[in-house]
Amino acid sequence: MGDEPKEGAGLEGVLDIWRRRKWLAILVFAGPCAALLSLSVFLPNSYRSIATVLVDRQQVPEAFVRPTVTSALEIRLHTISQEILSRSRLEALIDRFGLYRNLKDRVSPEHIIERMRGDIQLELKGAEQKGLTGPSTIAFAISYRGSNPETVAQVTNTLASFYIEENLKVRERQASGTADFMKVQLEETKKQLDQLERVVSEYKKRYMGELPQQITANLAAVEQLSTQLRVNNDNQTRAAWRREALERELAEVQSSSFSSWRQLGPESARPPDTPAGRLLRLQQELIELRTQFSEKYPEVVRVKAEIAALERHLAERKSDGKPESELSIPPDPLVLRLKDGVNQAGAEMKALKEEEKRLRSAIATYQARVDNTPRREQEFQELSRDYESTKEHYQSLSKRSEEAQLAEDMEQRQKGEQFRILDPAVAADEPAAPNRIRLALISLVLSLGLAAGAVVLAEQLDTSFHSVDELRASTAVPILVSIPRIVTAGDIRSRRLRMRLASVAAALALTAIVGGSYFIARGNERLVWVLSRGGS
Repeated sequence: MGDEPKEGAGLEGVLDIWRRRKWLAILVFAGPCAALLSLSVFLPNSYRSIATVLVDRQQVPEAFVRPTVTSALEIRLHTISQEILSRSRLEALIDRFGLYRNLKDRVSPEHIIERMRGDIQLELKGAEQKGLTGPSTIAFAISYRGSNPETVAQVTNTLASFYIEENLKVRERQASGTADFMKVQLEETKKQLDQLERVVSEYKKRYMGELPQQITANLAAVEQLSTQLRVNNDNQTRAAWRREALERELAEVQSSSFSSWRQLGPESARPPDTPAGRLLRLQQELIELRTQFSEKYPEVVRVKAEIAALERHLAERKSDGKPESELSIPPDPLVLRLKDGVNQAGAEMKALKEEEKRLRSAIATYQARVDNTPRREQEFQELSRDYESTKEHYQSLSKRSEEAQLAEDMEQRQKGEQFRILDPAVAADEPAAPNRIRLALISLVLSLGLAAGAVVLAEQLDTSFHSVDELRASTAVPILVSIPRIVTAGDIRSRRLRMRLASVAAALALTAIVGGSYFIARGNERLVWVLSRGGS
């Protein structure tokens, strides 16, 4: 019993709010609802036609002719779609069927192309097959949407024929390209095979001395030359010993001659400052240096060079027949004989060194042949292996080239995989868009929500008291009397006048809203396209 007054009070409050705000709610509801309903009524119809294309598999069994077009059907359809939806193709279709005439003056050609791409849809239809992880495409549907059902059906069938023609072109182009490629590869491999045959036949002639069967003769020649080289080294050693012995003996003889020169007296102890005297002093100095250092010591080398220069100088003066005013040393026959022996030993060593050089060069030549024999054998094996592998590759390419030619003939005779129109597109009886029932429901729900929101907002902003109970609830001051509102005849006439003016204004507003909606929706296919895409 205690809940009934509360429920009555709540319902009474809602009714009071409705009595106060009903015209606001009606106006707020009527405006959006009239606009949206007018749009849904005045929007042009959009029709959709669908053409189903069946994928016919290769008619000749693959056991007899292997196809050269091995790309997946889905990938090939995507490639064909990119070709068909190109700018040039779509512009040709737009000009051919006179599409989007109402948009040509308002938007750019690029926008029209994008609009047509959005109106075209491709849907793959597959079936489960054994051994495959997913469904295999056996057909696909092409659909197009527009304002004229007859034109839409024609455009859809034209697009389907484009897919069929482009698939044939793609397959023929791939088959021809594969056949041409195999033919070029076969010719190049034939040239390589001929070249390898010439190389193998000329290889033995070019490396006759380094062939594996000649290694025994080359080793024997190396052994013989090595023996001669050892003999040459022994002869050089003996000649060097003989030369050193003669040089020591010559030095001793020259030292004794210098000692006898010094015995002439204190004034004659030092040889005179003449070429012969300087030669004698240098020879004595060389003898003393050899007792302490080797022949490669820098001082020994310097003294020997000066002695050789003085000897050449004296020989030149003697050959010119010029008289010598300086004191000369009489030649000693023993010294001359020893010098001749030293010169002969040097000449012999020089000849032996030349022979050593020749022997080492010959040994290096034969040894290089021996060292190159394993490499030549390996090269010959590689040439033979390359020749055999190239021959096998040529035979394999020849077989594949024949298969590619058969596949090309099959595609040209249209015996390969083909597209066939299973269900052509027909003119639609019912429009596919807009969905007016859905738009009407959305309009009603949205308008009711706006009206309720407007009433709640008005109540929140209104701070006046509408009843005695509200006043008593907000203040502690006692209320003695309540005077009802006194309505006079003038008040009634004023209210009626305001009502008439408000009704006329509302009617004009609704008429303006309906007119604006008609102006916006009339022939606005773009709005239909946007609403249908948002709904899908």
